Amino acid sequence: MQFRILILVISVLLSFSSIAGADELTSEIQKTYDSIKTFSADFTQTLTNAASKEQDIRSGKIVFKQPSLLRWESVKPEPELLIVGESVVWDYFPEDELALKYRTQQLFNSKTMIKFISGQAKLEEDFVVENQGDDNGLIKLKLLPLEPETGMVLAFAWIDPSKKMMSKVLVVDFYGNGNEVSMSNIEIDPDVDAAAFEFTPPEGVNVEDNTKAN
Repeated sequence: MQFRILILVISVLLSFSSIAGADELTSEIQKTYDSIKTFSADFTQTLTNAASKEQDIRSGKIVFKQPSLLRWESVKPEPELLIVGESVVWDYFPEDELALKYRTQQLFNSKTMIKFISGQAKLEEDFVVENQGDDNGLIKLKLLPLEPETGMVLAFAWIDPSKKMMSKVLVVDFYGNGNEVSMSNIEIDPDVDAAAFEFTPPEGVNVEDNTKAN
């Protein structure tokens, strides 16, 4: 399902909230993200099919609050709302009048994913990190997972050297498909209403409850 791919990208994004030092740069990034309580950003997501080279481009807004609350709202080309709460995840498709409900733990049954989404990940525990230097003004990091999964065998992150923050991440799966997320208009520690991470299905929406599944 598509939102599982989305969660994997979010996992990498959120891992930087507790990044560990592969070199001096990552130590500086750690200091930046350690101080962040909330952040919001506009995003552009590009999904690339390795076989056909076709691309699916989406855009919207991300809002995150420590330790693991997330609101990922796609606006184009069609609306989709993903809410990651403390215990429940909702994936809502307004045009289809469909809402999918999962237990948070149920989705993040990978140890690495749980660490990432909770902001407890340490890159030196889960990845070999290689600093590949300047790439159009950003510093490119190559992330090789120590325990590759089908959804992620390789990842790259691009760091803004002045802000010491990530601007882009690319996740490559076992089949060579790419999932890239670029962030812009990043706002650090905005006031975020707790209601942003809550969801009640509108009347008439079909709810598929998967919370009792294994």
